[in-house]
Amino acid sequence: MTQILVINGPNLNALGQREPELYGHETLADIEALCVEAGNSLGLEVECFQSNSEGAMIDRIHAAREESAGIVINAGA
Repeated sequence: MTQILVINGPNLNALGQREPELYGHETLADIEALCVEAGNSLGLEVECFQSNSEGAMIDRIHAAREESAGIVINAGA
């Protein structure tokens, strides 16, 4: 199955908790579950990764070069 990596950046782990009147009540886990479900419906395996560290995100991008067909980056808020 083709793998797609979704990288969520800084502060996105606080979705649903930080200013929900501005950012909404959905959590990052809720959004990631929707991404996985959408990917599965298209025959894709979706792996989600979140970090507040730019270095960790870069390391994950380099690791994905060998295992993922594509990367979607939501850089954060």
